[in-house]
Amino acid sequence: MTFGTFFLPGPTEVRAEVLSAMLHPMISHRGRAFEEMFIRVQDGLRHVFGTTRPVYVATSSATGFMEAGIRALPSGPVLALVNGAFSDRFAHIARACGRPVERYDVAWGDVHDPQVVAARLAEAQYSAVLVVHSETSTGALNDVRAITEIAHAAGVRCLVDSVTGVGGAELHTDAWKLDYVLTGSQKALALPPGLAFAVASEAMIADAASVPDRGVYFDLVEFDTFAAKQQAPNTPALSLYFALERQLTDIMTHGIEARWARHLAMAERTWQWDDHLQRHTGLGVRVLAPNGHRSPTVTTVVLPDDVRSGPIIKAIAERGFTIGTGYGKLKESTIRIGHMGDHTIDGLERCLDVCAGVLRAHASA
Repeated sequence: MTFGTFFLPGPTEVRAEVLSAMLHPMISHRGRAFEEMFIRVQDGLRHVFGTTRPVYVATSSATGFMEAGIRALPSGPVLALVNGAFSDRFAHIARACGRPVERYDVAWGDVHDPQVVAARLAEAQYSAVLVVHSETSTGALNDVRAITEIAHAAGVRCLVDSVTGVGGAELHTDAWKLDYVLTGSQKALALPPGLAFAVASEAMIADAASVPDRGVYFDLVEFDTFAAKQQAPNTPALSLYFALERQLTDIMTHGIEARWARHLAMAERTWQWDDHLQRHTGLGVRVLAPNGHRSPTVTTVVLPDDVRSGPIIKAIAERGFTIGTGYGKLKESTIRIGHMGDHTIDGLERCLDVCAGVLRAHASA
């Protein structure tokens, strides 16, 4: 598969230069060379997350840091904001960690009303709010800044899953006073799968230090302690670190703001493409997420009632492009276009042209 064909909503296309960095010879992860690389990586990750706090790096998928955040919370129920498959999964993880979970559900594709969150928080005492920034199954973008402010006004923490947000959607960890935000390597950062990243506020770490039974491998307090020594708390995936450093060098060269702008431009082009199909071809397609609340990294497109995603995806793949089926209960009724990572408008245009041709063919069959 050549670069420019892989438009899944993760894992994303990885540039040859980043893949080649993984061939770097091994080094001691307790030696000076690793500590120097750790410092360089931290500079890049702090730029991406918009923080002066250490950014924790785990050899895992983002799920690891979802569980870590739950385990670091003081006792008490959590309020899970659910609007898709991955926010539902966040609620499931909390329950699996022994937490009482209350849910605020909205229709898949919608976003959560901060004022309703405030009303729900006023009804009972919670330990935290769980929210997904960019819901990968629906392409909806929650206002995590407003939701965090409301959580703080109620005296509770807010945990943010930004798996398809960080690196592609505007996010300012410190300026927005986020308690905890996490992501994975294989989405908008355009790295191979296998690394997870998270930032926790000083206040969250202070609370976590008094929480028993946090575990070991995903103990945020231990990550914080080791980060102060420019170290990983356990054996890191060195090859992935080499790829990470290479990618962060390029991101810092161009600036995270430019990366956000490129992602938004690709998203807007995808929404225009969908609008054109509706207006000028009569195809019954539409973007699932409402205008003004759409993710800049992934667009979920609702198919006509008589069209299933499987044949569409297969036909597009036969023409050289890989996009995603729907996810969860939307699997057959939607397709997902991942316009994230290192893709450009030009590459996206070619993908959208192929998608339009396939949709027209199936609609007229």
